[in-house]
Amino acid sequence: MIEVVLNDRLGKKVRVKCNEDDTIGDLKKLVAAQTGTRPDKIRVQKWYTIYKDHITLQDYEIYDGMGLELYYN
Repeated sequence: MIEVVLNDRLGKKVRVKCNEDDTIGDLKKLVAAQTGTRPDKIRVQKWYTIYKDHITLQDYEIYDGMGLELYYN
């Protein structure tokens, strides 16, 4: 289990516990459960790289304690 921190830069930080073999889509569903936002309205990115839903966290080299950016479409 790893913990990923997502910051939306509007004052909300979300800490999500997930597995390394989960996809970005699974991560979005966990974030949606905590924030009350629909998963299809959430965009996860780091700098200018927008993460795609079907790729795993391990493939993107997202590890324990890493911070990502959370945007709402």
